[in-house]
Amino acid sequence: MLSRSCFNLLNLDDYLRPDRTRIPRVMTVPGIISDFENGGEAEYDAVSSANQERRIIVANQLPVRARRDAAAKRWCFDWDKDALALQLKDGFPNDVEVVFVGCLKAEIDVSEQDLVALSLVENFRCFPVFLPAETQSKFYHGFCKHYLWPLFHYMLPLTPNNGLRFDRSLWQAYVSANKAFADTIMEVINPDEDYVWIHDYHLMVLPTFLRKRFHRIKLGFFLHSPFPSSEIYRTLPVRDEILRGLLNCDLIGFHTFDYARHFLSCCSRMLGLDYQSKRGYIGLDYYGRTISIKILPVGIHMGQLESVISFDETAKKVMELKARFEGKIVLLGVDDMDLFKGISLKFLAMGHLLEEHPELRGKVVLVQIVNPARSSFGKDVQEVQNEINNVANEVNSRYSEPGYEPIVFVNGPVSTQDKVAYCAISECCVVNAVRDGMNLVPYKYTVSRQGNPDLDKALGLDGSSRKSVIIVSEFIGCSPSLSGAIRVNPWNIDSVSDAMNLAITMPEAEKQMRHEKHYKYISSHDVAYWARSFDQDLERACREHYRKRFWGISFGLGFRVVALGPNFRKLAVEHIVSAYNKTNNRLILLDYDGTMMPQGLVDKSPSDEVIKVLNGLCNDPKNVVFIVSGRGKESLSKWFSPCEKLGLSAEHGYFTRWSKDSLWESCFLAMDFDWMKIALPAKELLDHLESVLANEPVVVKRGQHIVEVKPQGVSKGVVVESLIATMRTRGKATDFVLCVGDDRSDEDMFESIARSVTNPSLPAIAEVFACTVGQKPSMAKYYLDDTSDVIKMLQGVASASGQLNKPALSQVSFEGPP
Repeated sequence: MLSRSCFNLLNLDDYLRPDRTRIPRVMTVPGIISDFENGGEAEYDAVSSANQERRIIVANQLPVRARRDAAAKRWCFDWDKDALALQLKDGFPNDVEVVFVGCLKAEIDVSEQDLVALSLVENFRCFPVFLPAETQSKFYHGFCKHYLWPLFHYMLPLTPNNGLRFDRSLWQAYVSANKAFADTIMEVINPDEDYVWIHDYHLMVLPTFLRKRFHRIKLGFFLHSPFPSSEIYRTLPVRDEILRGLLNCDLIGFHTFDYARHFLSCCSRMLGLDYQSKRGYIGLDYYGRTISIKILPVGIHMGQLESVISFDETAKKVMELKARFEGKIVLLGVDDMDLFKGISLKFLAMGHLLEEHPELRGKVVLVQIVNPARSSFGKDVQEVQNEINNVANEVNSRYSEPGYEPIVFVNGPVSTQDKVAYCAISECCVVNAVRDGMNLVPYKYTVSRQGNPDLDKALGLDGSSRKSVIIVSEFIGCSPSLSGAIRVNPWNIDSVSDAMNLAITMPEAEKQMRHEKHYKYISSHDVAYWARSFDQDLERACREHYRKRFWGISFGLGFRVVALGPNFRKLAVEHIVSAYNKTNNRLILLDYDGTMMPQGLVDKSPSDEVIKVLNGLCNDPKNVVFIVSGRGKESLSKWFSPCEKLGLSAEHGYFTRWSKDSLWESCFLAMDFDWMKIALPAKELLDHLESVLANEPVVVKRGQHIVEVKPQGVSKGVVVESLIATMRTRGKATDFVLCVGDDRSDEDMFESIARSVTNPSLPAIAEVFACTVGQKPSMAKYYLDDTSDVIKMLQGVASASGQLNKPALSQVSFEGPP
């Protein structure tokens, strides 16, 4: 439960009051967002022409570098060409305008923020989000980097050394920062035309703020980190808020199938949502909206890297490094300074390699480039640094020789040009992370090894053959796409050492073959391909927006929109009574739990009122009335024994009888029920049953408060088709169908009725009323609010034929003559 201290912060209704004429942009006090005092007028014209297509790219940091000109006393900016947010522009059509929303890496004084914002908008189409220093620290260094990031990399905060434990104030800062991003987007967006693409775990509740304000906003999200398994994710105290935030998007992207599978599993286990493959796409059903799931690893910017490779300075650096490591076999590592990159494990493997293969001592060098840590908040970075240094010193002290050091540190920051040069001289790239979202180092290494004529000359190559070897951890996102890499478990030191030896001793032809395979994939699946593919899928995911009606439900971060068909409406008693009186062969199908009887009751037996209304309907000779339920035939027989003319369909139609006096009939499917022995002991019901019964002829479904396992081919929809066909063969072709249900199993009935109505080979049914209980997405055309509405509607129908007050045959007593 949320604490009272953060209630106002999460109250989106207060945040989006209709009397607000302008959304605030500047946060003046930590955790609090204030309005401007200029009556709501923007300082600059942010919105482009409504006729021009536009993409709003939202990331934690803007793709610009900031520097302070001390002499001029002003800020200067230029593009950060290494920023993914900037590189993905190449994937959009040329006539699409791209604008950026995010924070600056520099801290800007409040007095300069308006001037800086104006400069960034005019010169870079960048809209900055300004956060107070305290909020920024708690948001980024606190909640993002030292709570979410370790948890998403499978590290639980069991001890202070394993990240921060959950802190409500850090969470409030995270929400406040996401809210500030929403404020800025509100100033920029044209919601009818623009597409918004949000990036990474820093902004996972931002979609809720945006969806609350614009129900039909076109919204995509891509997660660049791993998404953990449900067993890890469920430990997050705000797990539902984050999941629902992501579900307010139209398209959610992941680097690998595993990450997407973990997300879908969390949605299934924690929110009870179903997903399925639709025309080649994975679709997640959420209150009438279909959220598309995309799986595609990001690529690199080929043009930028090839440009760096072509620099004369790059060739000079290559010659310098070649001379430095003359006669040596160079293995290369390029990693950030953090605890998940496995640098110390890599060094241990290098030491083991030299121990097991003395002939390689003095010949093999591991060059390790270490990029600065992205967050220095806390002591974990220093501890990792100390551990790495200790292992490196131990290996070097043991195997160093005059002029030879087996592990060479290159402390960052290191320019892209220098990294390309190191890649060019290295026989093998070792990426040994214990967990990483994607990691593009192997991609950049492969392209650098492809080289060009100048690099070939510097390396003394004829250019006819390119070769490279990659050792990659099986726990990082790029691993599945590198089919020619040597995959390793980074925790297995022996295995990594063996992989290093394999890379060193591998035949030249094998190296060439692996390189060609990798280069062909990497060059064709670059960042432009990735961005273009995501953009196209986002457009496809939003096509249905204006074909449905949307309205919002719930408060705070639990907000979501319900999407319903344009013809979905409440069932009026007068309308159904009018059709009822005009027809002669009526079929009335009623679910029981949640339709005739509320879900929350302990005593599930029908009330006297229910029995009375059912008998009233059954007494009309023009009616065939059925209770269609998932319950067993014994319970239904007992409960409805006072209704002699009532038909019962039990266990979703596996057993059916037409009246109390008739025998139970089964669907006569050839069944082997040995699967029940597997299903009954299952504990982790839904997921476990779907796994263990995958090869059995059964279907596992989640219903209202239950999980059901039933034979394939058995459903309420099949019951409907059977009943309609039977009535037709008896010379009573149905001209009126009333079908009422409340859960997913009843959707089979609605779908079956819809098929029967539209099938030209079947006699037309004059009047059809498919009705769900509750205002929710459904195949039904009508809805009633609750079970009391259902009873009232049935009473109105029964009264229309004058049958409601007539006693059932079992209730009539006959007295003989005195």
